[in-house]
Amino acid sequence: MALTPKQSRFVAEYLIDLNATQAAIRAGYSRHTARSQASDLLTVPDIQVAIKQSADERAARTETNADWVLKRLRDEADADIADCYSEHGVLRPIDEWPLIWRTGLMVAIETEDLEVEGSKVGVVRKVKQSDRIKRLELIGRHVGVQAFKDSVEVSVTEGLADRVARAKARAAGSSSGAGHTRAEGSTPYGGRLWGPIDPELTRSVA
Repeated sequence: MALTPKQSRFVAEYLIDLNATQAAIRAGYSRHTARSQASDLLTVPDIQVAIKQSADERAARTETNADWVLKRLRDEADADIADCYSEHGVLRPIDEWPLIWRTGLMVAIETEDLEVEGSKVGVVRKVKQSDRIKRLELIGRHVGVQAFKDSVEVSVTEGLADRVARAKARAAGSSSGAGHTRAEGSTPYGGRLWGPIDPELTRSVA
């Protein structure tokens, strides 16, 4: 089914900044209902197909894909600011900087006169870099790197192991008590666990 002119406009606007609500407003939908309209529009199969096709076509035109983005982030993270200075520690003219520094890594250069007793004796130039830590975070979140995945999985596993250990300890203590009624349960790792069923463990299994 062909998209309506307004839906086509929404697709084009959405690809600008990936902000569905603002795209709906720019496409002509009511500002008061734009958020819900945008949510509904993104669930329409024909709109989803149009967005993907348009994004793929744009990536082909600009030769930009996930590999390009990751390589760019890595180049920026590895760039050495010393390349912007001469062997005497003097900041080079901008046209002598490596290209990577001239295309986004350097945010600003602040120039300050150095004075002694009211007389100018020199100039101090301070450079301000863009957020390189953010680049490392983006690299770490790339699906092929998963730098932040292990800590999450370990914490979940350790929490479950602690619960199993507590359940076994309670079971051992209860089985040694006289006249105590035993209940049969199971552990998340298979097998049988005799003793009072730990409600916390039961919730985690469910």
